[in-house]
Amino acid sequence: MSLNYTKKTIDNFLKPKNIGSIKKPDGYAQIGNMVCGDQLDFFLKVEQGKIKEVKFLSFGCASNIATASVLTEKVKGMTIVQAKKYNWQKIVGELGGLPQQKVHCSVMAVQGLKKAIEDYENRQATEKKSTGEKSIEKKSIGKKSTGKKSARLKK
Repeated sequence: MSLNYTKKTIDNFLKPKNIGSIKKPDGYAQIGNMVCGDQLDFFLKVEQGKIKEVKFLSFGCASNIATASVLTEKVKGMTIVQAKKYNWQKIVGELGGLPQQKVHCSVMAVQGLKKAIEDYENRQATEKKSTGEKSIEKKSIGKKSTGKKSARLKK
């Protein structure tokens, strides 16, 4: 069976970007495919809601490594919200296509990233809960502030 890979896929397989791990990551996930035996580990560092650093370890085929490499390059610098919207079709497009039987690698890469983001969000929620911090959004209700202090009501 011959697989036709694009030059970009081959380049990302032979010289993957962001390969490795991060000590004390803000988010981590491990995902695998029992059918083909591939596995990916994702590590995230997040600052002010943006992905500052993202790395991966791959135990898999050329498509597995190439899709994770492209994905990590694309989401670095994105906000968490933006990264959660990234999908496998975009990775396949970035690579100029993948053989049909290898498209599952791009799906797995995105699932791994989203699990690492979910882990980050869970850690943030746990941290806020343990410190007693509350997340409160201030919403404008259409009135302009005059800058004057409001009068206190007496009982």
